[in-house]
Amino acid sequence: MLYTPGMEASEIELAASSSANGRGPERGGEPRVCVIGAGSSGITAMRSLRTKGIEYECFEKGSYIGGNWKYDNDNGQSAAYKSLHINTSRQMMEYAEFPMPDSFPDYPDHFQIQRYFEDFVDHFGLRDTIRFRTEVESVVPAEGGGWDVTWSTRDGESGTDHFSDVMVCNGHHWDKRWPEPPFPGSEDFEGEQMHAHDYRTPEIFGGKRVLVLGIGNSATDIAVESSRHAEATFLAMRRGAWVLPKYIGSKPTDHHTTGLLARAPIAFQSLAMSVLLRLAVGKPTDYGLPRPDHRLLHAHPTVSQDLYNRLGHGDIEVKPNIERLDGDSVVFDDGTRERIDLIVYCTGYKITFPFLDPGVFSAVDNKVDLYRRVVAPQRPGLYFIGLIQPLGAIMPLAEVQCDWVAELIAGEGELPDVLQMNREIALEQARQSRRFVSSKRHTVEVDFAPYLRALQKERSESRARAGSRSRVLA
Repeated sequence: MLYTPGMEASEIELAASSSANGRGPERGGEPRVCVIGAGSSGITAMRSLRTKGIEYECFEKGSYIGGNWKYDNDNGQSAAYKSLHINTSRQMMEYAEFPMPDSFPDYPDHFQIQRYFEDFVDHFGLRDTIRFRTEVESVVPAEGGGWDVTWSTRDGESGTDHFSDVMVCNGHHWDKRWPEPPFPGSEDFEGEQMHAHDYRTPEIFGGKRVLVLGIGNSATDIAVESSRHAEATFLAMRRGAWVLPKYIGSKPTDHHTTGLLARAPIAFQSLAMSVLLRLAVGKPTDYGLPRPDHRLLHAHPTVSQDLYNRLGHGDIEVKPNIERLDGDSVVFDDGTRERIDLIVYCTGYKITFPFLDPGVFSAVDNKVDLYRRVVAPQRPGLYFIGLIQPLGAIMPLAEVQCDWVAELIAGEGELPDVLQMNREIALEQARQSRRFVSSKRHTVEVDFAPYLRALQKERSESRARAGSRSRVLA
C-alpha cells in the first residue's frame, strides 16, 4: 500500500528541507506523506508526490476514487445527482498533465468525469497506493515534529502511523449547511424537507408542489428538473444572482474569459462579460429574477443553459426568501403564501475537518487562514488542497498546488517565515472582502487566472529561497 522509492537528495539537503518545512528529525528528514482522500484533489496530490519520488500513503473512506464525482459514493460524501453535468468546460477543468479526451463533449456528465479520474489513476499507476475503505479518525501534531494519523477500516482494523506531512484533500462540498437559524415553523411543517446533497433523481417531484431555496448551480439544476415533473415549482432566494448560459454563440461561456481578457482589470472583465451576457440572454429581471445587488464576477456566478427557458415558459415561479413555514404552506417575505409538499434547501456546505481538533485547525464560518490558500503557517507540514471556490474549475488549480507542495516536501522549495505568511494572509483577506460579496459562500473564492499566476510565482520564489539556503549550507 506504500509507495517507497529510493531517495536521491543528499543527507545535508534533506536536513535543510526538514528545518525549512518543520519536519521532525526522527526520520533524518526523509519525508513520508499522508494524503487524505482520493477525490479530484487527492489523485493529483499522489501524482505530484510520486513524480518527486516521495513516499506517501493515501487513505480513502470509500470504495472508489472520485470523491464528490462518484455517483452514490459509499463514503456518504457525494452530492452528485444522476443528471449532473459539469458547469465549466472540459478544457477548463482538465489536468494539464492528463487532458480529457477529445471524444468528451464540452460539458461531460459526472459518469464521464468519474471515468476520467479512473483513467488518470491507472495512467500514473496510483491505484495500488490507495487504502480504500479506510477512514482517517484523527490527525495530531507529534512530539518532535510531524503528524500522528489514526485510521480505521470497515473491517475493524485500526492503527496510528507517523507522517512528516499531511495533505488534506477531503473536499468541502459534503457537510450540509442548513438555514441558520431554521425558519419559523420548520419543526411543524407538514411537507418534506431535504438538502440538495441528498437529491438524486427527479421521480421524487412527481405530482408535488416543490419549493427550491437558493440560486446557485445546484438550485437551478434541481428547479429545472422539478419543473418537468412537479405540479408546480417555485424558486426562492435571498438575493439576485447573475445566471450565465453555458454557451455564448457557439463557444462555451468560459472560453470568453481566457486570454487577454483574463489579464485585464476586473472592472473591465465585468463590463465585457455584462455586455456579452446582455446580448446573449438579456437581463435577469427580464425573466422575473431579482436584480443582482452586485456587479458580474463579484460573486460566484450561476451557470444554467435551461433556467431562462423554464422561467420564460412559466414552468418555474420566482419567489423572495422564506419568512416562515406554516402547516402545509410557506409564507414568503412579500406576504404571499403557497401550499408546498417538498422543500429542497440548496444552501451550501460547511467547511469541516472531522479528523482535526479545532485547536489544531478549523474553519469558523467557513473562514480559513491559509497562505496561498494551502499552507497553515502555524502548523508545519499541514497542507490543504482544493480548498478553493474558483471562477472556473478546481482541478487544474489543485494540480499546481500539489506540484508546489511536493517541491516544498522534497526540499526543492522553501516557505517564507511565519510572520510574512501571516501578513500575506491578512492582505489577501482584505482583498477578498473588497472583491467579493460578503457571505459564507465566498470565503474561499478565487479568480482562476490571477490565482494560477500567484501560485506559479510562489513556486518560483519558493525554489529561489531553497537555492539560497543550499548555497549558505554549502
